[in-house]
Amino acid sequence: MTTRRPVNSTPPSQGPGSHQNATQELELFDDFTILPISAEFNSRSIVYLTLGGTLISTITYGSISQFFALIVGFCLAYPTLIRYLSLPLRRRYPKKIGYFLILFDALFVGLILVAMGLPIMPSIFILIMANASFIAVGQVSAYLLCLLSLGVGGGAMFLLLPSFKITEPVLLTSLIAALGTSLYVAITAFYTNQSARRLKAARLEMFQQNEKYRTLSRKVSKYLSPQVWANIFSGKQDVKLETQRKRLVIFFSDIKGFSELSEQMEAEALTALINTYLTAMSRIVMKHGGTIDKFIGDAIMVFFGDPDSKGVKRDADACVAMAIEMRKHMKILRQRWKAQGIQHPLEIRMGINTGYCTVGNFGAETRMDYTVLGKEVNLASRLESAAEPGEILISYETYSLVKDRILCTEKGQIKAKGFSRPIPVYQVVDFRKDLGAKRSFTELDLDGFSVSVDMEKIKNYEKDKIIDALEKIKQSLVGRDLN
Repeated sequence: MTTRRPVNSTPPSQGPGSHQNATQELELFDDFTILPISAEFNSRSIVYLTLGGTLISTITYGSISQFFALIVGFCLAYPTLIRYLSLPLRRRYPKKIGYFLILFDALFVGLILVAMGLPIMPSIFILIMANASFIAVGQVSAYLLCLLSLGVGGGAMFLLLPSFKITEPVLLTSLIAALGTSLYVAITAFYTNQSARRLKAARLEMFQQNEKYRTLSRKVSKYLSPQVWANIFSGKQDVKLETQRKRLVIFFSDIKGFSELSEQMEAEALTALINTYLTAMSRIVMKHGGTIDKFIGDAIMVFFGDPDSKGVKRDADACVAMAIEMRKHMKILRQRWKAQGIQHPLEIRMGINTGYCTVGNFGAETRMDYTVLGKEVNLASRLESAAEPGEILISYETYSLVKDRILCTEKGQIKAKGFSRPIPVYQVVDFRKDLGAKRSFTELDLDGFSVSVDMEKIKNYEKDKIIDALEKIKQSLVGRDLN
């Protein structure tokens, strides 16, 4: 009598439709217990055989009319008939058919018990089996409905009988009911044990599959920026051809002279060197919250402001801070490479620009690349190409955002390919707080007066010229009454 959950036979590999089938299967799990159809057939068969046996015993001892012999035949045939006749409907309406059958069973049990005169011991045994089947439905409302159906069946038979009296149970009838109940409990326990074993095996298999998917997930995640991967995994971002306009901070860098070095080194040593460099730089990028767009040989492309942004000013500060730390870390890498026999001094050059770009998934439905496009991206690349080894060049847009925290010097203008007008650029010196009292760079910018001094770049023969110029300015200021 216990209904079962239909198992979805469609394999996951059959495409999008399998997701819908899986959803329907999970929905059915809310209402029915896990038992194969054979278990349902066996449990229902025992209940009806017990009813048939107690009816035969009751009829034999003359407690009820010979008419009920017809009901015995129904009890014997019904479980097998309903098993095969209900299969087509079960596939289409599994929940409705399952409910209908269990309600019919409850109604029928109520009819038979009253028809037999409610003998005490047989009735108790049969009600134990029926109650176990009702509980297995799984919901309180469904259980109460089964009890109601049982009562309706009993009440209907009570009204149909011309006279009703409680019969004294015959020993044989009680024995048949007890035997049927024992078999029912034994078979139900057996299938419950089998279900528990299958469930345990399924849980183990699910755990192993999850571990497999986690491992694959970790491997695949290495091909994407962690921020992009996290957004996709959490559902914040969909994997489809979709772009948007955002104000981003774009960063490019490469190693000056790397092409020449690659011609001098063996492939294995070169691979180790570039992987060491990219690993170190990637850690710095992640530390400052940048999104790695791609590696192109020794070149790195990073952007700030997508998928997450702290505001364009803080994004620009983070990007320039990242570039400064990269430049400092190159000193450590150069010492390490020198110890490995690489005498050629490797320096990185960097370019940073800020502006509106198109960011998102580009490509085809079967192969996408999450990247940024636009003239501002091209300008960042041009700034990197124009930078000297160890230099960080930034555009005016970036300079205006970071100048209060980071000291920069005006570098003049460059002619960039693809841009009709010269581009004003600035060189990043260092954080203002890190320059200290003995800093080699001094900058003062006032209305009518602007000066920037880089002590490291001044030649000895130029000192006198600078001092003379400053003395003239001093005398001019002292001798003039200014408003």
